[in-house]
Amino acid sequence: MSQAITSVLHEDRVFEPSDAFRRRNRTVHCPDMATYRALYRRSMDDPEGFWAEMASHYHWFRQWNKVLEWECPDAQWFVGARTNVAFNCIDRQIVAGLGDQVAIIWEGEPTTTDPDGHEIRRLTYSDLKREVCRFANALKSLGVGRGDVVTLYMGMVPELAIAMLACARIGAAHSVIFGGFAASAIVDRVEDAKSSIIVTCDGAWRRGHVVPLKASVDEACARTTLIRHVVCLKRCDNAIGWTSGRDLWWHEICATQSDDCPCEEMESEDLLFLLYTSGSTGKPKGVRHTTGGYMVFTATTARYTYNLVPGEGQVYFCTADIGWITGHSYVVYGILPNRVPTVMYEGAPNFPQEDRFWEMVERHKITHFYTAPTAIRAFMKWGDEHPKKHDLSSLIVLGTVGEPINPEAWIWYHETIGGSRCPIVDTMWQTETGGHIITPLPGCTPTVPGSCTLPVFGIDAAIVNERGEELPPNQGGLLVIRRPWPGMLRGIHGDRERYLETYWSKVPGMYVAGDGARRDERGYFWIMGRIDDVINVSGHRLGTMEIESALVSHPAVVEAAVVGIPHEIKGTGIAAFVTLAPTHTGATNDAFRRELCDHVTKEIGAIARPDMIRFAGALPKTRSGKIMRRLLRDIAAGKESMQDTTTLEDFSLLAQLRESDE
Repeated sequence: MSQAITSVLHEDRVFEPSDAFRRRNRTVHCPDMATYRALYRRSMDDPEGFWAEMASHYHWFRQWNKVLEWECPDAQWFVGARTNVAFNCIDRQIVAGLGDQVAIIWEGEPTTTDPDGHEIRRLTYSDLKREVCRFANALKSLGVGRGDVVTLYMGMVPELAIAMLACARIGAAHSVIFGGFAASAIVDRVEDAKSSIIVTCDGAWRRGHVVPLKASVDEACARTTLIRHVVCLKRCDNAIGWTSGRDLWWHEICATQSDDCPCEEMESEDLLFLLYTSGSTGKPKGVRHTTGGYMVFTATTARYTYNLVPGEGQVYFCTADIGWITGHSYVVYGILPNRVPTVMYEGAPNFPQEDRFWEMVERHKITHFYTAPTAIRAFMKWGDEHPKKHDLSSLIVLGTVGEPINPEAWIWYHETIGGSRCPIVDTMWQTETGGHIITPLPGCTPTVPGSCTLPVFGIDAAIVNERGEELPPNQGGLLVIRRPWPGMLRGIHGDRERYLETYWSKVPGMYVAGDGARRDERGYFWIMGRIDDVINVSGHRLGTMEIESALVSHPAVVEAAVVGIPHEIKGTGIAAFVTLAPTHTGATNDAFRRELCDHVTKEIGAIARPDMIRFAGALPKTRSGKIMRRLLRDIAAGKESMQDTTTLEDFSLLAQLRESDE
């Protein structure tokens, strides 16, 4: 373990559950710590009985023969059962006579489209079923069937959720690609998934400008022969290229489709979706999530973590893009089965002004607000005057996601946004876990700023050394999960060995999350940083190898090393150390730095744009040729390194790198 993992954040402030929360909520699913402990203990002592009870809340075409089959590292949940996630998100509400209740509240970014200045759509469960069925039938007309993978590369419009649910309805898996990624990322994911259909938009609104999504898809199609059809939603009405026979308009292919499309009866372990996440070896990993276990886990964790209660006027807003797992689990699949309206927002939090989110909270009477520490730090920097302009009294629960939150930001969030009355659920989880694995429960868990507190029901989390031995309080180690849980990934698509190596090889018999962590005397978990070379930028995991590969693809660059650095807003920024070809050694000015940054943006996307580039004649390496990134992290952060340098080949490089221009 590196020194960065073994540091300890001291925080003594404890915030007890408030009586105000209980007064504002007629129903509290977990009202006190005694209830939590009893439920958690039952989930450990009788996991099959516990999860069978949780699963009974949902619709099954056929019941399971067995709750769990486990042969490490392979789990099967609700064996023999058949269900459909789209049915549980939509039809179950309609069958209960609740089809006229609002399922999705969508707000577009532009503020001049409607007379009141806002573009808003409210879709009831009946509306959602009609649109999902039409698009599901349209996909079937294009030859999409059970087991196929449909690629979705769209902005944050309702049709993205509709497309996901349409795929689930007919038994096709979806692979959503974040709309900020470049064409090369689309090609990688399409070819890995062997997907032949892409659903996109002509463009997406972001800070008043159109992001040309269709153009990126066209570029990707030119690089692969797999794509048979591109379905395009007309959103921004921007000029786009068009390939006759391949390209189809969403509204045209849906116009003649039936409003009825029966749900496929899916086996519990059938693939629901692929979601690609960065890895330290460069190639993105296609995380596989299946139907029954994921459905039960996301809906259950959503219900308890946010205390979701239908019929009590709750309105839930997760600010994440659906291109990430947070959007999958806690914008769509975990929220709709709980029958609480979920808010989708298309654009940026600071358009047209820095108070956009607080304006939305007031306008929609939002009760649950879930965002990233990166965003919270930006809100702080923008100033208290923005939230103070709006009535935020509707808020009941605040949440954070994507990375650990520093105590200063936690306190600001609690006081300025929550009015010191709203519990904060600091949720720890990953693409691979499917849903929350460690989090406080509102109205129940005493919270400590910076700690994600206690494990979710069914999660046997521990801090261990590399021999699997549990460590004492406040000693940094590996965060592991020692038992299977329903939402766990079922593998990496097409790469069994990588699945075993990445998650199950460091500590035999235990899932290794890839985070260094500690557990304090209270039993609360503190996440302390990644143990691999994946950088968590604004809550988004980016592989250093991918960024390095993008830099080296520039003709001037012969070698690059990328590390994470502390960043006031993003949490972690990107620092690149670059060695230039002899023909370009004089090109070390700011204009050339911008050129390299633009190149990375083009190759990967804006999320991977370096915050710092330093030029060096050579990079510090061991005698075996391995770049010593831990030294570069210290240099980039501007601190004296305490790392072991005994294997460093050329000590003079350290002084040169420190003296290099930033």
